[in-house]
Amino acid sequence: MTWHDRPVTTALGWAGSALLVHSLLQTRVLRFRVLNLLAAAVLIVFNALIGVWSMVAMNAVIAVINIWHAARLVRGRHDDLRYEVVPIGAEESYLRSVLARHRADIERFNPALNLDHATLRGVGPVAPQQRLAFLVLASGETVGVVLAHRTDVPGEAQVDLDYVLPRFRDFTPGEFLYRRGGPFLTAGVHRLLAPPQMREADRYLRDVGFRPEGGALVLDLADLAA
Repeated sequence: MTWHDRPVTTALGWAGSALLVHSLLQTRVLRFRVLNLLAAAVLIVFNALIGVWSMVAMNAVIAVINIWHAARLVRGRHDDLRYEVVPIGAEESYLRSVLARHRADIERFNPALNLDHATLRGVGPVAPQQRLAFLVLASGETVGVVLAHRTDVPGEAQVDLDYVLPRFRDFTPGEFLYRRGGPFLTAGVHRLLAPPQMREADRYLRDVGFRPEGGALVLDLADLAA
C-alpha cells in the first residue's frame, strides 16, 4: 500500500483542509495567522507524503509568511509607537458613531451597560462633565473604546466599558490606558474601579494592575506614578 492509499494520509489531507477553512473564519488577526500556519504545516506533510511537491513549496511559503506576520504582531503588541490613546468628549459624534457601529457586540458582552447614558444600568445618568472617554488607536485605526465616569470620591473613577474590536482582542490594547503616566492619571484620576461585568476577566485585569479590595477590583494609579 502506497502513502496515497493509506487512511492516515487521507485523514491528514482532510484535517489540513478543514483547519485551513477554519482559519479563514477567524476575526482575530493573530489567531488567524496561527491557525493558518498550522494548516500549512499539516498540508506540507500531506503533500510530501503523496509527492505533490508544488503544493509542498506553496504551503512552505505560506507558513513562512504566517511566521513573519505572527512574530511581527507579537513584537508590536506592547509597542508605544504602534498604539496611542486619545481622549475624546463623551458626546462627540465620532465616539457616538463608533459605539453605534459596534453596539450589538458591545451589548453582547456588556448587558448591564446603558450606552445611551454611557454608564451602568441602575447607576443612573451621569452628568457630561463627569464622563471620561478614550479611543485606543493602532497605527491610526480605532481599535478600542474605554468609557468611565467620576465617582463621588475625589480622584476616583468607575470604568464602564473597556471594548476592543474583535480583530485586536489578542493584543489587549486597553493596557495602554492603565499604566504610569496614562490618560486617566493625566485627567486627575488616581484610583479606578473595574466595571462589575468585567470582574470575570480576572486575568486581564490583574495583568494591567487591578487587585481585589473588598468586593471590588481596583487599580491605584497613584502607586504606579510613585
